[in-house]
Amino acid sequence: MTRQQRVVRVTIGGHVQGVGYRAWMAKEARARDVRGWVRNRSNGDVEALFAGPPDTVETLCAACWRGPAHARVDKVEVVETDPAAVAGEGAGPSFHQIATL
Repeated sequence: MTRQQRVVRVTIGGHVQGVGYRAWMAKEARARDVRGWVRNRSNGDVEALFAGPPDTVETLCAACWRGPAHARVDKVEVVETDPAAVAGEGAGPSFHQIATL
């Protein structure tokens, strides 16, 4: 039986680039066994795709407000995403950083 999965796209805004946010997020996601990716956006935001058990994904989304020590998070937007996005966007079996868009 397949466990229920929740897939979301998250956009984090504020002072979130150049402060270790992507590395922090990757560590948090891996610790929770969430699949997906994180990347910088050219507009200064950080964007991520999370896939995992609904409660775990919800906890990780809430953690996005905290971020690493030197980050200042002003917004966290969470949008439910089609589970096919996981395969279509190269999320793979783990969580990793991908190139800036």
